[in-house]
Amino acid sequence: MRILVALVIAALLLLGGASAFVYSGLYNLAATDQHTAPVFWLLNTVMRRAVHHHARDIATPRLDDPALIARGRVLYRAECARCHGAPGVAPEAFALGLRPPPANLANAALEWQAPDLFWTIKKGLKLTGMPAWEFRLPDEALWTIVAFVQRMPYESPRAYEDALRASGQAQAADRSASFVRDPSASSVELRARPGNAERGRHVLQQYACVTCHEIPVSSAPAFPSVPLLITWRGARSSPA
Repeated sequence: MRILVALVIAALLLLGGASAFVYSGLYNLAATDQHTAPVFWLLNTVMRRAVHHHARDIATPRLDDPALIARGRVLYRAECARCHGAPGVAPEAFALGLRPPPANLANAALEWQAPDLFWTIKKGLKLTGMPAWEFRLPDEALWTIVAFVQRMPYESPRAYEDALRASGQAQAADRSASFVRDPSASSVELRARPGNAERGRHVLQQYACVTCHEIPVSSAPAFPSVPLLITWRGARSSPA
């Protein structure tokens, strides 16, 4: 009984100390410095374990097709290189100020399995600058990026530039034609698809609609088949 009481008291003291530290505002959140070593280890460990857990059932297609890698290289340059860099290419200036900094993906294929890379690209990562691409590129396109990322550790800067020149600009234009939109899906077919309120909620967040609009919590779960009511945040009175 004494041991139990001691454990409860210790837990309360720990909780009180943690709460006091949080409300004190002492922890430095400035992006000019990295997290402290214990915080960085905790966040990094949670991130890696979470990605591996959620990606565990993803089936990996064949990724060694040169044409697939070529398309992924073009997509990577267009969508990823600005933050992550590329062989012989540094990230752009705005990405250098992010904390944690965007990972150098030259070693990603050596540290991460293909399903982990795919899930991370598709879903993104909270508390980082990594966006979710699920609502911007289809799975086919995301797998081509994974294919190139796996190839990247073995590609020199000269080979990277030569391969991009060989691919030409046609593949960059092809991204919007064949990856982003399915030309076989007519507008009638799109209208006939059943609604998905949960997916719609994700879309509203992914396209930053929620920065100006809000979904009343009371209306969403009770009437899932009714279109979600969206209100304009600007119509609300500002706090006194």
